[in-house]
Amino acid sequence: MSGVQGKFVVIEGLEGAGKSSAISLVRDYIEKHTNREMVCTREPGGTPLAEKMRDLVKTVDTTDPLCDEAECLLIYAARAQLVANVIKPALNNGQCVLGDRHNLSSLAYQGGGRGLNDLVNVISDVTLKDFKPDLTLYLDIAPKLGLQRAASRSALDRIEQQKIDFFERARARYLQIAAEDDSIYVIDASQNITEVHKDIISVLQAMPWLN
Repeated sequence: MSGVQGKFVVIEGLEGAGKSSAISLVRDYIEKHTNREMVCTREPGGTPLAEKMRDLVKTVDTTDPLCDEAECLLIYAARAQLVANVIKPALNNGQCVLGDRHNLSSLAYQGGGRGLNDLVNVISDVTLKDFKPDLTLYLDIAPKLGLQRAASRSALDRIEQQKIDFFERARARYLQIAAEDDSIYVIDASQNITEVHKDIISVLQAMPWLN
């Protein structure tokens, strides 16, 4: 793929949707079909500075609670670092990048969940302009089921501890945006893992640049 612009693929979903196993599946599939190792990222995070911002967003601090607007600004600051220093250089080098979350998460969580749509739209336009993934797989799951899965996996972080209506709003925003963007594919993550992976592979098989 040297000399050819790479592709940016993102896995999205609420807590407990099964992003980790989906990421592993997608990485293996794309590496097999491109014969090149993927660059894998996560958000917020992915660079030394962005990881420090991730810690601020994820950690509960009762002495100085993070307000919604500060949360949003930190996430976009981390994203700007990641896009500028990791994602765009890799794509320009012809590499495929696989992201564990990207801007759609902010549109859903901070925009829908927090009710900060106006702020999110402005910051997104300033920091990303027209940059977006080539393909997004959104793993859709009811918040109650997803949070049950997440709680059984490990202790819940600051975001995961939000009330159920926060996640209901985030899910509604995810689905609204997905319905308006043909680069976003909705996968029913409430199915058993075999069926979820089958649906993901079906999407990947339909991508001309992979087959």
